[in-house]
Amino acid sequence: MHPRRTLIGLVPLTLVVATACGGGDSDTSTSDSGKKLDKVTLTLNWYPYGEHAPFYYGKQKKIFEKHGIDLNIQAGQGSQKTVQATGAGQTDFGWADTPAVLAGVESGVKVRSLGVMLQTTPASVQYFDEQGIKDPSDLKGKTIAGTAGDALSKTFPTFLKENGLSEKDVKIQNTDPAGKIAAVISGKTDGLLGYASDQGPSMQNKAKKDVSYLRFSEHGLNFYSNGLIAGQKILTGKKDLVKRMTEAVNESWAAAEKAPDPAIASMEGASDQLPPKAVLDEQFKTTLTLLHTDATEGKAPGVNTEKDWQQTIDVFAEAGMVKNPKPVEEYWASDVAPKD
Repeated sequence: MHPRRTLIGLVPLTLVVATACGGGDSDTSTSDSGKKLDKVTLTLNWYPYGEHAPFYYGKQKKIFEKHGIDLNIQAGQGSQKTVQATGAGQTDFGWADTPAVLAGVESGVKVRSLGVMLQTTPASVQYFDEQGIKDPSDLKGKTIAGTAGDALSKTFPTFLKENGLSEKDVKIQNTDPAGKIAAVISGKTDGLLGYASDQGPSMQNKAKKDVSYLRFSEHGLNFYSNGLIAGQKILTGKKDLVKRMTEAVNESWAAAEKAPDPAIASMEGASDQLPPKAVLDEQFKTTLTLLHTDATEGKAPGVNTEKDWQQTIDVFAEAGMVKNPKPVEEYWASDVAPKD
């Protein structure tokens, strides 16, 4: 399993190769029952892993078809590229990390969120139990694998500050995203900065050793993570399709939350790089712990609040990743987002 590449430096817009229907001018198809469907492409943040189970489950259970959508799910190459492709109309919808959305909007990408599902960040320090790390103070003197410029490395200093540490207390070993797990397994680093719903289960499976986490959210720092996004062209020209897509995604996540085992089973054959079932199970199990904040507890998946959005914006403004913070509505299309 490759770790998610959510590099979100504020870089000029670089268009990626188009492989999707794009732009909201989707073709149509006909269901077995004779219903006319809009062909829609959803580009993920990375190759399929456990977090993505609700999309495959919704497709299998014909939830998208119920909403008039013939869904095509395709792998991504990192949230940043998914944001760029969505904003450029090269894919109808995207699934991407919110920090990448903030950075994209800052650099002029015409894209907005339709609702964040992972409202508690999976950002964490990950390490083998044998390290004996129990709380943030135990990180002092440790070497941690991180990737320069990504959301994790940019917010880690804030995490340290929240827990009475400084950047000098922990050495960050700059590592390619795909090499972080290997760095920990080989002993080159004591741990890594990663997502509890992604790298941790893979590392545990590969090394056959228990992995533990210091989650940012449990130690004073939370912000929005992955959610559904759309470009301005489709938001303006195909609002009805956008609403149907958000409803279908919301319903699929609610259904998968109630049936995690069938949801994981629906991913069979999704990719040649699909992780083993045990890893998928653990990834999705962790994902289900990330769906709410205190403000949205008990509400349907994907229901956001302006307060939580503002907190996320503030975190990344403080980290220096967003130089010119905009009002919440510049990032979140609340008028078409899921309602409770």
